[in-house]
Parts: sequence; structure tokens; C-alpha cells
Amino acid sequence: MPSFSRRQFVHALSGAAVFAATSRSGRAADYPSRPIRLVIPYGAGGSGDQIGRPWVDKMSSLLGPTFVEYIGGAGGAIGTAMVAREEPDGYSLLLGNGSTQVIIPLTSSNPGYSAGDFRAIYRLINSALVFAIHPSVPGANLRELIAYAKANPGKLSYGTPGVATGNHLVGEAFKQQAGTPDIVHVPYRGIAQATNDLVSGQISLVIAVMSVQLQQLSRAGKIRLLAVTTEKRLSGAPEIPTAVESGMPDLRYEGWFGLFAPRHTDEAIVDRIAQATRLAMADPTLQASYRAQGMEPDSDSSPDKFRRIIEATSASLAPVIKSIGLSNL
Repeated sequence: MPSFSRRQFVHALSGAAVFAATSRSGRAADYPSRPIRLVIPYGAGGSGDQIGRPWVDKMSSLLGPTFVEYIGGAGGAIGTAMVAREEPDGYSLLLGNGSTQVIIPLTSSNPGYSAGDFRAIYRLINSALVFAIHPSVPGANLRELIAYAKANPGKLSYGTPGVATGNHLVGEAFKQQAGTPDIVHVPYRGIAQATNDLVSGQISLVIAVMSVQLQQLSRAGKIRLLAVTTEKRLSGAPEIPTAVESGMPDLRYEGWFGLFAPRHTDEAIVDRIAQATRLAMADPTLQASYRAQGMEPDSDSSPDKFRRIIEATSASLAPVIKSIGLSNL
């Protein structure tokens, strides 16, 4: 076996590094040269579909052929873990959200990936959670709901799509901040069943993603929408106050969906995708399609801005997760 001097060894390493950098820059310059796959880690027909498909349609004309692949299971963890293991070449992207990128890594002991396995590219939309109550429950706003809950301990219950969802964590944060620990959490397999039980009066309150359906039920007098969890009122429902306006300055939560790439994806490729996405998100027609579904499109995102949003989400949810015993740390 041949021996190498220290100088030869260092020279070899330097050459390898130059070759790797040249190879990466070459890939970035040629990107994209084949179809791009967007993995939606849920089944077809859900909110991921409603968000991801319009982006795919836009990218097909801006970047090149782009297609969707659905890889559902384990609350989104299976598809997310698969993308984390893909070649970091920009051809396998993930449509991730607060659950896949924050909650699952904080609560699952072995999801198959970590939050650090991805690079944030662009936040596509954000959405509000809304507090919806049955008309029989006294209270025209959050303050009055809290007063009723304190005067009637154990009488109220709230429904969510399940344990360790963003809805559940916001519900527990609400209870902690309001001083109403006796409100009972009722987890469902999905928000549709919870909403049905709210309308029929089986539960008192639902914490749900704002949707056109909830607004229609409110206009029909079947439920009341008390407050949203975003920093500002929604452009699509400006009549509903925020929780901050309702006297709960720390009750802020925005659901979001955005684009992610495997961690070692070249920065130039990430920037290329982000720039194309920014152009797509400036389209008034695309914005209107998202708003029609109760979502707020983000026309001013970037890899750095999106990364800070993710960090803020993690910082706000981690204490709640730990306080109710769901943390894997």
C-alpha cells in the first residue's frame, strides 16, 4: 500500500474539496435539468393538496416539470423522513408544516428524522386557529368565555384533531394562560367530526384551523367564532378579533405550510426555488385561491425569514409540550 507524505495528503484533500465544490456549483448552474418532485406527507384531498398543487402548477411553468407525490402515514412523519434521506440535489422537496417540522421532532422519540435534517426554502401560507363555541355557551368574546369557565369548572370541553396537534397545544396554552385548567380536552381523529359534535352541542368549544366552512356555520348561527390566534386579524375574516386583542397577549400561533429541502442542498439551488416561488406567490389569482380557502398567502418569504418563523414556532410550543408531559427530551 503506497504511503503519503503530509504535504501530499493535504494536497489530495484540497483537490477533493475543490472537485466537490465545483461539482456542487455545476449542479446548481444546471438546475433544474429534470422533473422536481414535491412530497406531500399526507393523503390526497386534504389541506396539503390544496396548498401544494397550486405551487406545483406554477413551478411547472417557472422552473420546469414538477409533480406531486403523496407519502402519508404517522401524521406526516413517514413522508418527511423519506425526503430527509433523499439526495440533496433539489429534485426532492417537502411540503412541511408546524407538525412535521416542529411538533413531531419535539414529541416523538424516533420519528426517523430531526428538525435539523432540512433547509427551509419558503413559507407558502399561514393560517389561523380559531376558537369556535356552541351558541348555548355564554360568551361573546374570550374574556366572557374565560369568566364562564372559571364560574363553572368542569362544564366546558374543547375538541381538536388529536393529541399533540397544534390545536391541542394552543388549547392547553389557553388553559394555562387563562387559569382554567378544568376545561376538558376531547381529541378526535379529525376536525370534521369535532365540528359536527360542536354543532350538535356534544362539546362546548372547538379549536380549529379557520376555514370557509366555519365561517358559513357562524353566519348560519350554528356556532360562534370568538377569536383567531394570528398576530393580526385575517384579511378574509376581519370581523373576528385576535386573541391578543381579547386580552391574551401571549396566545399567538400561526399554522403554516412551506417548502423544505434536505439539509445539504446547495444554497444556490435553494435560492433558485425561493425566487421562483416568490414570483409565483405574487400572482393575484394564486393569492385569491388560497384566501378562498381561509389561508393567508405569503408573498414576502425567503429561506432566512422562514427559518426564523420555524424557530419562533418551536420556542413557543416547546414549553407547552414539556408542561403537559409530551416532550421526548
